[in-house]
Formats: sequence, C-alpha cells, structure tokens
Amino acid sequence: MIKHTWTLAASLLAFAAQAQMSPLGLWRSIDDETKQPKAEIRITHNAAGGLSGVVEKGLQNNPNTDPNCNLCTDDRKGKPKIGLEIIRGGQQGDGKAVWEGGKILDPENGKNYSLRLTPIEDGKKLEVRGYIGAPLLGRTQTWIRVQ
Repeated sequence: MIKHTWTLAASLLAFAAQAQMSPLGLWRSIDDETKQPKAEIRITHNAAGGLSGVVEKGLQNNPNTDPNCNLCTDDRKGKPKIGLEIIRGGQQGDGKAVWEGGKILDPENGKNYSLRLTPIEDGKKLEVRGYIGAPLLGRTQTWIRVQ
C-alpha cells in the first residue's frame, strides 16, 4: 500500500510539474518602458486545439491610453482592450517546452506578430517573443505566472 501511495504521489508531482511548464494559465505582462505590471492575460486552449490569450485585466491607470483597439485592422478593430484576444493559435513543438505557430497582437499599435512562447524557471515565468519573419527579428517580454 505504501509503495502505491508513493507511486501515486510521484505521478501527481510529475503531472503538476509538466502542467507548470505550459503556457496555460494567468500571466502578468510587464511594460517595456516602465517595467511595471501592465495587464493580466489568461492563456487557454481554443476549440481548434491551439492557444488563445485574452486580456482579463489592465493594471495601469493611464488616462492617455485608448481603452479600445482602434489601431487594429482585423475583426478586433474598435473592441475594448479588456476582453480582447491577443494570442491566437500556436502549438507545442515536437516534445519541447516551446509553443510556436500562433500570432500575438500588440493592442497599442494594432500589429500582429508571429509568436513563440517558452516557459522558464519551472513555469513561473513565460518568455513571449513576437517577431516578423525570423525569430531573430523581434522582441521578447517575460511574463510572470499569476496562477
């Protein structure tokens, strides 16, 4: 009985560790300029099996920021930034802790970028890379796991 208990406990710990090395969950983005928390984004699976990331909460109180994505050029044009889907698509690469193939929207400028997500520090942080063309041509933000 003790052997089975240890086996079950080890399996649960392994599952929990694997779940943490996923981009799924609630993340806090950090503003590139001020280095202060900017927003909370929840990443889930969409119906097609890819990823979906939705802005749940804004964390900055800036009256000069437009509350809507008026610079967006697709179906998100004019929609409120809170509740906006900024990540669409993306799949886990061949057994790696990297998710690619999706797009990320910068609601401040309305531009879509190719996306690479890499959980780091045992899944406590997420490297979010947006780029045009090759991954070398872009920028990386580090988001912090909220849950």
